[in-house]
Amino acid sequence: MNGLQRSKAADELAEKISPFFSLYEIQQHDGNIYFFGLPKKDIRLIYEEVWTVFAEKGFEFSVRYELGEHVLMASPFGPVKERRWINVALLIATFFTTMLAGSLLYGANPESSPFDVLTGIPFTIAIMTVLGAHEAGHYFVAKKHGMQTSLPYFIPFPSFFGTMGAVIKHRGPIPGRKALFDVGVSGPLIGLFASVVVTVIGLLQPPLLFTPEEHVFALGIPPLFGFIMGFLATPDSFVMHPIAFAGWAGMLVTALNLIPAGQLDGGHVLRAMMGEKASRVSAVLPAVLFFIGAYLIIFMKTDGFMWIFWSALLLFFSAGGHPRPLNDDIPLDRKRMVIGMLTFALGLLCITPVPLKML
Repeated sequence: MNGLQRSKAADELAEKISPFFSLYEIQQHDGNIYFFGLPKKDIRLIYEEVWTVFAEKGFEFSVRYELGEHVLMASPFGPVKERRWINVALLIATFFTTMLAGSLLYGANPESSPFDVLTGIPFTIAIMTVLGAHEAGHYFVAKKHGMQTSLPYFIPFPSFFGTMGAVIKHRGPIPGRKALFDVGVSGPLIGLFASVVVTVIGLLQPPLLFTPEEHVFALGIPPLFGFIMGFLATPDSFVMHPIAFAGWAGMLVTALNLIPAGQLDGGHVLRAMMGEKASRVSAVLPAVLFFIGAYLIIFMKTDGFMWIFWSALLLFFSAGGHPRPLNDDIPLDRKRMVIGMLTFALGLLCITPVPLKML
């Protein structure tokens, strides 16, 4: 950014922040722009008001109070070079792995007839829609708050679902608790909405020509899924259609992502709601999940290894702690606190003690 561009950016930023900051001097040095003035409201609220404006112009900023003066310092950040071919390659690979998994769910045999793999396309569309909706929620809300984030990375994996989900990378600072909350909660809520829609579509499909003996695993029906089955008058004994299975998987992903620990979505939401106190919850959750798994295995004589696996995974997710938002002093408003509690409640409605059990 040359001198003329910086001068133009300084004028544009000055106009944007003037409703919140009475400016009396602007200086530029080493690519940074310094705005001297008097805040018209609590200086901490300025972060929430003008962060996005600065980010749109390619700047991050900080507030200083030096020698009796308030100073907004804007520092330019360069665009992160994305290797989008990786996103595309992983998307294509996940399309094929989910299609293979879906074809098996439809009873096809791709080994004897390779073109039978195409029968899994409806499942692929369903599961990719659920995962894509989840990550799109994170992506667009992060952009709205002026945060730097990558496109989704889908993860192909040979499993019942054909994938391990998808992730996006957040780069740079988090402006405040409100932004952290909105980004954290958006993915699960939008993904869950997509899961409900896919579940309804799947449960309305004609039954497959299968007998239960042909399946090698049993699914635990979470309360929300069971409610939809009851609303649609689905028979108690039925073979789940692959599209409905995609909705079931979306609910499971939502529930696991909402575990309030570390870098999971639930960890972001709880950190925004509770501040530093959230670290106490994050620290004890691995032990809680381990004892749940052990109880299921030892006393209930059923499969609890998933919870033991997640207890170990949470140790990894929680090891580095949670990044502190730049403005960590302003708590969430009441509306967001209520939405946060409802979101965690919805997560509980999407899980059962034994979600999937091998037969």
